[in-house]
Amino acid sequence: MNGGDVSIDLARARLLGPAGLDEAMIGRALGHLAGGGADIADLFFETTSLRTWRLEGGRVTHGGFMMRQGVGARAAHRGHVSFAHSADFRESALNDTVRAVRALARDGHADRHPQGIALNRHAGRHDLYPATDAVLVEDASGWIAVLERIDSLARARDRRIVRIDANVRMQDTTVLVANADGLLAGDVRPMTILSVMVVAESGGRRARGQAGLGRRAGLNGFDTASVDQMVAAAVTMALNNLDAIPAPAGEMPVVLGPGYPGVLFHEAVGHGLEGDHHRKRLSAFDGKLGQRIAAPGVTVVDDGGIAARLGSLGIDDEGTPPDRTVLVDDGVLTGLMQDRLNAGLMNARSTGNGRRQSYAHLPMPRMTNTFLANGQADPADIIASIDHGIYATEFDGGQVDIVTGRFNFTTIEAWLVEKGKLVAPVRGATLIGVGDEALRHVSMIGNDLAFDTGMATCGKQGQTLHVSVGQPTLRIDRMMVGGQAG
Repeated sequence: MNGGDVSIDLARARLLGPAGLDEAMIGRALGHLAGGGADIADLFFETTSLRTWRLEGGRVTHGGFMMRQGVGARAAHRGHVSFAHSADFRESALNDTVRAVRALARDGHADRHPQGIALNRHAGRHDLYPATDAVLVEDASGWIAVLERIDSLARARDRRIVRIDANVRMQDTTVLVANADGLLAGDVRPMTILSVMVVAESGGRRARGQAGLGRRAGLNGFDTASVDQMVAAAVTMALNNLDAIPAPAGEMPVVLGPGYPGVLFHEAVGHGLEGDHHRKRLSAFDGKLGQRIAAPGVTVVDDGGIAARLGSLGIDDEGTPPDRTVLVDDGVLTGLMQDRLNAGLMNARSTGNGRRQSYAHLPMPRMTNTFLANGQADPADIIASIDHGIYATEFDGGQVDIVTGRFNFTTIEAWLVEKGKLVAPVRGATLIGVGDEALRHVSMIGNDLAFDTGMATCGKQGQTLHVSVGQPTLRIDRMMVGGQAG
């Protein structure tokens, strides 16, 4: 039995079996949902289990467990979308949900599929992560031991560490998608996130450091070496920030380190290349397909099919397999990320980027694993090329205006660079710019592509999802840096 069979069989067992549903019942509900000529009609079934533990002050202070399940029903007619959802999807409740959508829909009353819709299985990509149960099979004692190890390791590394908070969040999500085209597709999505925040104190001054690991796995996905490295990274960040000097201010060259700094381009560029923003003409890149928007050598890709990444999907939340979409190719805008609705309205095809936070939310075009591709420069040469500037390795947060492309991002780990050398850690550095201008000012791209450690999330229209971001080391010749006084 292949991965696709395992995933869909597990999805059917977890979602349909307990509700007393079968494929014929779903087909009849879809027939009614699609009646009157809907362009898109689909049902999204979901069950999610979540378990958390938290350690503070050297002991576990909190543990929690939550479950949610439900179905979302959608019908779209020439861009007008009707949607309803319910936490109960037994046959009678499912039919009530479908009737609610039909009552909202601007269509005729006659059913065009009175006999229902026959469903055919669809495999998708199920070699990206195991169809495992991270939440249900793990023993709490194993994770509590990991949290206690984090605490003792952090305290042992330096006497200036005065506070350690550690968290583990385990989530199992199973989805089943059925639509009026006869598609029936399922996915089983395990996820575990381990994180630590430490505070260092010396001479009346405090500084914070943080790190984390996200895996499509359970306890067995977190080896001792990776956990120890996570703790070391958080402690090192805190100690560096304890000694940090105020960041300089003004326009200067900026070097972004590999991995998580790719979030800057995720926000400043990626959101502007989602199909709905283009269809509504809200993107700073509107009308620029086929045009040069970045310096030569800049290639940006969104790929939902990278094994083990948190942004990867066996199927997206509309049942479409993930795609590798080249958004910018050698500086030229070549692609957009699409879901079914916006792709249909733009005479395009879905790229497998239809994502939703839960069954109670509508899908929309969202990023998966978005990254700047490798260049050829040695990262050491990139830093050595800076006479006076900033080297940023970690960000805390930021804001982006999709329409104008203007952004600002605050660093939590950055260095002052003088004469090609890292002189001192700096605090309070904020990077300010415009997405397309930043792209045009990229002058050196490293050969050390890396992804975030599994902690990246993305917000859009009130929905939050896990994604992955990445990039190699790169130099941006001109960027405004907002500093911090004192």
